Amino acid sequence: MSDEYRPRADLITRLVVRAARRTDYERWRPLWDGYNHFYGRSGPTALPEQVAATTWARFHDPAEPIRALIAAADATIVGLAHYLYHRSTTRLHEVCYLQDLFYG
Repeated sequence: MSDEYRPRADLITRLVVRAARRTDYERWRPLWDGYNHFYGRSGPTALPEQVAATTWARFHDPAEPIRALIAAADATIVGLAHYLYHRSTTRLHEVCYLQDLFYG
């Protein structure tokens, strides 16, 4: 079909989804800021810097339930997902809650 979308082979980039590493902060941060900007949290309504720093630290603390995944195309982080497992009143096992999802 001629109208069918077919990506150009030269534009296809290898995308890897993995757990965020402490060394990813500088590349994660622009996406975090973009995510918050999308929800109107920028400029005078921006989250305090301490929220970003604490959130990032929690991702890497084994005692915390929240985790971060990043999508990377080559050396560029192009997406983020933050999630946590929690107890539920309707399940015997923990459920996964997707907190944040952003592609930029």
